[in-house]
Amino acid sequence: MSEAIATKSGPYVLELEAGDYWYCTCGRSAAQPFCDGSHGGTAFVPQKLTLTEPGKVWLCGCRKSKTPPHCDGSHKK
Repeated sequence: MSEAIATKSGPYVLELEAGDYWYCTCGRSAAQPFCDGSHGGTAFVPQKLTLTEPGKVWLCGCRKSKTPPHCDGSHKK
């Protein structure tokens, strides 16, 4: 399996409304950090993120987090 592309060396800090979002796991999407279907033909699939209330989220940009889609600081290592 190929490795995901790191699109940022830190988190995407976003204010999001409640709802469902699809986090890009491959790093190929032009709509980072969200999926735009660019993973087609790879083993990657997007990860669903459901927010029950609006708020700030820190989504992984380096694709090394142990708690995806959330940033865990792995980009610092």
